[in-house]
Amino acid sequence: MYKNVLVPMMLDHKALGEMATKVAQLLQDEGGSITLLHVMDGVPEYIRSELPKGVLEAGRKDALAGLEAVAGKAGISARSVVLTGHPGRSICDYAKENGINCIVVASHRPGLQDYFIGSTAAFVVRHAGCAVHVMR
Repeated sequence: MYKNVLVPMMLDHKALGEMATKVAQLLQDEGGSITLLHVMDGVPEYIRSELPKGVLEAGRKDALAGLEAVAGKAGISARSVVLTGHPGRSICDYAKENGINCIVVASHRPGLQDYFIGSTAAFVVRHAGCAVHVMR
C-alpha cells in the first residue's frame, strides 16, 4: 500500500473524482495521507488583463471548495490543493516535489482526439516517477 496518495481531478467530472477517491482510500496505508488536486489551466496575460478583477481568485476558491466537498462526501480527511498550469505536467511535478507514492487518476474512454493530442491520464502514466493507478 501507499503512504502518500494523490488524486487529481477535474471538478466538472466529479463522479469520476469521487470514484478515484474511494480507490485511493483502499490503496492508502494505515496512517497515510490523501491529497486531492485540481489544476486550472493558465490564462495568457493578454486575456488576464481583460478579465474583471478577482475572477481568477474566485475560480480558485470555488475549485478548493469543490475539492473539500468531495473529501467531505467521501468522509475522509484529505489535503486539497489547487494549482495553475499544464495539467499533466503539474500533476507529475507536484507528485515529485511532495513525495507522492501513488497517483490515482480517472480516465474517460479515449476518443479520436486523444490519439492525436493525448489525455492528461496518458501524460501522467508516461511521465510520473511513482505508481499510477488509472480508473475507467
